[in-house]
Amino acid sequence: MKNIIVLVSGGGTNLQALIDAQKRGEIKGGRITCVISSKEGAYALERAAQNGIKGITLPRKEYPDNKTYSDALLKLLGEEKADIIVYAGFMTILDKCVCDAYPYKMVNVHPALIPSFCGKGYYGLRVHEEALRRGVKVTGATVHFVTDVCDGGPIILQRAVYIEEGDTPEVLQRRVMEQAEWKILPEAVSLLCEDRIEVIDGVTHIR
Repeated sequence: MKNIIVLVSGGGTNLQALIDAQKRGEIKGGRITCVISSKEGAYALERAAQNGIKGITLPRKEYPDNKTYSDALLKLLGEEKADIIVYAGFMTILDKCVCDAYPYKMVNVHPALIPSFCGKGYYGLRVHEEALRRGVKVTGATVHFVTDVCDGGPIILQRAVYIEEGDTPEVLQRRVMEQAEWKILPEAVSLLCEDRIEVIDGVTHIR
């Protein structure tokens, strides 16, 4: 049974989706053992506590730069015996030393169909604002491996969501979460825990 460590910074809606999926028995071969927040008072920690999951705060603001923060997080991940690491609204960019220590063991969910609307600065409502501004008709979400390239790791799963007439960024954000993010993130985590994902030449293959 693999130890799943979830990294958070805010409300933890994606964390809740993982917790709910775990309760339904949809995450096979692993369990959420710890939630680590980069911000004090993040509601995601309350979600963890309500479900009997260990919560730890490692405030980014207490460290002078990404490297020292990443070193501290890497030490903490080792102490928690992390097997799989999930970004669930984790808003801190880490040094590559963390990715190097956990190759193809770290995943993130992005609220767009990568390679569209991704990379540095594309997070939160801005992703949906840009999708609406460009007039695309289909958006969605992507679960990908975390590498030292922002949103650049191999894609694991994607799900499309149609944009509807009159959508606002807030309405679209909610639909993408409900129809895509909350479904494919637990699915990808389960596949990873079951050792069913193989990466060949930068492309994932699901066994």
